[in-house]
Amino acid sequence: MGGSNIRRTMPLFPMGIVMQLTDLTARQIRYYEEHELIHPARSDGNRRLFSLNDIDKLLEIKDLLDEGMNMAGIKKFMNVKPTKEQKSEAKENEKARRDLSDEELRKLLRNEFLLQGRYQKGIRPGDMSRFFH
Repeated sequence: MGGSNIRRTMPLFPMGIVMQLTDLTARQIRYYEEHELIHPARSDGNRRLFSLNDIDKLLEIKDLLDEGMNMAGIKKFMNVKPTKEQKSEAKENEKARRDLSDEELRKLLRNEFLLQGRYQKGIRPGDMSRFFH
């Protein structure tokens, strides 16, 4: 088991952060836990703590629901263990998608700031320069 694998399974994130990252409600997240799609750890105070893997799973569930898959389908889909080839292919696809979306996000933010600068006289373009290196 590699080092990065251990870190991805470490329970670090409380419910509030996970809700922000996934745009899911606490009720939805608890529902997916009841269906054993995710397995958050519990803190000493019995609060749920989620790992990066849990967050990935929640985002995947969200995508599948958006594509019209129902819970039974999602459970079946999640329980199917992909082959090594499928795993490495999926990893490459995800990396490409993430790199692209990060770059696109930066462009969008930058355009948003530039547009705001045009319409809001209060912000000088120079004030925004610290956001872009």
